[in-house]
Amino acid sequence: KGKGGKGKGKGKGGKGKAGAKVVIEPHRHEGVFIAKGKDDALVTLNLSPGDSVYGEKRLQADGEGPDDPKIEYRVWNPFRSKLGATIVGGIGFMPIKPGSKVLYLGAASGTTVSHVSDMVGKDGAVYAVEFSSRPGRELTNMAKKRPNIIPIVEDARQPLRYRMLIGMVDVIFADVAQPDQARIVALNAHMFLRNGGGFIISIKANCVDSTAAPEAVFASEIDKLKKEKCKPKEQLTLEPYHRDHAVVVGVYRPEKKAKKE
Repeated sequence: KGKGGKGKGKGKGGKGKAGAKVVIEPHRHEGVFIAKGKDDALVTLNLSPGDSVYGEKRLQADGEGPDDPKIEYRVWNPFRSKLGATIVGGIGFMPIKPGSKVLYLGAASGTTVSHVSDMVGKDGAVYAVEFSSRPGRELTNMAKKRPNIIPIVEDARQPLRYRMLIGMVDVIFADVAQPDQARIVALNAHMFLRNGGGFIISIKANCVDSTAAPEAVFASEIDKLKKEKCKPKEQLTLEPYHRDHAVVVGVYRPEKKAKKE
């Protein structure tokens, strides 16, 4: 059942519909857009036009003036990306914006990383950490075409190993699917995340504890985060795109507290 969902976004429209008029509207979150059509699609502005990263569909929209070059967008399939599903699912608070510096833990081969790279644009940076060497190679190859991605093939449990590559970041995105994910995020947050910075964590229930109910797992993970000064603002389930996954979005060491005293 899950496999069917994965391929769904691929064949839709293909290249044949390139002639159809594409209307692109900005999404309420900066850096993301909606392609209006028979079925609306979430898209990002392609940072390296002409290249698909994982076989995703590309759309061309006209530039502002009649003589301007066409602008290329890439379709973001929520079935293949936790962050894509988070945005399609209607998250209210999205710390990743144009110009953000993002530490991305669990980058895999860079499907979602490429879209984050589109979102933050030329002025932003994505520090993509992936421990497995094979996806790490694919990630490194993709980063050759996208100067704002810094690939790091290291263990996210050992942030000291890559501390010389990263300055302070505005956002941490984590999709590491490990039982001690909350601890991994906290380690990296204490080291690299600025006060008042955002975090987005995708929690896979059966990865943390396969015997407990997913709801109980999500609740206990959120508790662990609170103890580490990561204050959750929103929680969202990723059904129907990813089973038994939830996303927690929040702020690290929010700055407002001091004013009240």
